Amino acid sequence: MPVITEIKDLKRLYRRRAPKMFYDYTESGSWTEQTFRANTSDFAEILLRQRVAVDLSDRSTASRMIGQDVAMPVALAPVGLTGMQSADGEIKAARAAEKFGVPFTLSTMSICSIEDVAAHTTKPFWFQLYVMRDEDYVRRLIQRAKDAGCSALVITLDLQILGQRHKDIRNGLSAPPKLTARTIANLMTKWRWGAGMLRTSRRGFGNVVGHVQGVSDATELSTWTAEQFDPALDWSRIAKLMEQWDGKVILKGIIDPEDARKAADLGADAIVVSNHGGRQLDGALSSIRALPAILDAVGDRVEVHLDSGIRSGQDVLKALAMGARGTYIGRAFIYGLGAMGEAGVTAALEVIHNELDRSMAFCGRRKITEVDRDILMIPKGFSDGWQ
Repeated sequence: MPVITEIKDLKRLYRRRAPKMFYDYTESGSWTEQTFRANTSDFAEILLRQRVAVDLSDRSTASRMIGQDVAMPVALAPVGLTGMQSADGEIKAARAAEKFGVPFTLSTMSICSIEDVAAHTTKPFWFQLYVMRDEDYVRRLIQRAKDAGCSALVITLDLQILGQRHKDIRNGLSAPPKLTARTIANLMTKWRWGAGMLRTSRRGFGNVVGHVQGVSDATELSTWTAEQFDPALDWSRIAKLMEQWDGKVILKGIIDPEDARKAADLGADAIVVSNHGGRQLDGALSSIRALPAILDAVGDRVEVHLDSGIRSGQDVLKALAMGARGTYIGRAFIYGLGAMGEAGVTAALEVIHNELDRSMAFCGRRKITEVDRDILMIPKGFSDGWQ
């Protein structure tokens, strides 16, 4: 069993064990990857204030996200193709999250279906919706999430069109992988991954194949998906989707204060400050730089969460201290999943939790609910992105 002390340990192991196209899918952004890099580097500009001679016994990272008790305010973000990182990956990640006591969010573009994940877990998970042109499919997808007992609907707002990701295009990204000479050569070196895939029948997009007329294999799915992201998505359709769901709704992909106000006006339970991990508009603000202006715009009208760039418990602490009520990890748990399966996801959560707990203590706080801006040293002009 490898010794895991930080997320980078999982990333190194993941790179050795995952096929190149899926590693590149995770570890990349759009165009020049400026925003992808800024999402992590901007966290490093925020410093922490160490305090001493404070009673640090009986510490707790327990909190709540949209009314749900969580062991720490960290959710597993929706990530497409998770079941290609490790066989039955969504099931493994959901189990790890459930045991740890944090939310798991299933992507529309998952390999394991909503029903698969529900059958292998005992507590409700969240479901993330990509809004497609096929309104009947979207309606049925929402109903399937309801029937599976999903406790929140996460509507992604920032994928009306697909950002250009050079690595995915060069690799010919697909699920399952297209067997070219280059792909076969790479897969032959990933025997752990291959052995797992041979033991499962889940190798396509489980929420789509068999649920859309005329889509029965990977070729038809690729064509359908390319045509389905809805460039006409607007706030009126979002309102209709929220009405159809009639439950907890999280609106994800907000980076502008005006959009945050509109989301609050619609009555969302939470919004996620996110630039899709730097995979959509390159040159956009990092999520952590965008956070303060969004908090100022909405006040306490809606719960504000943050996604994109979190690789450590200290990143979580900084986001919470700036005012976020919850955070999401995507790449960090995928590194663990691709490295060690379910045990790797658990390891990623343990690393994040350990760093969060210890850093909170060094800053003189015993409870995560007591964390505020007083523990931070923020550079002048850090949050002036919208001025």
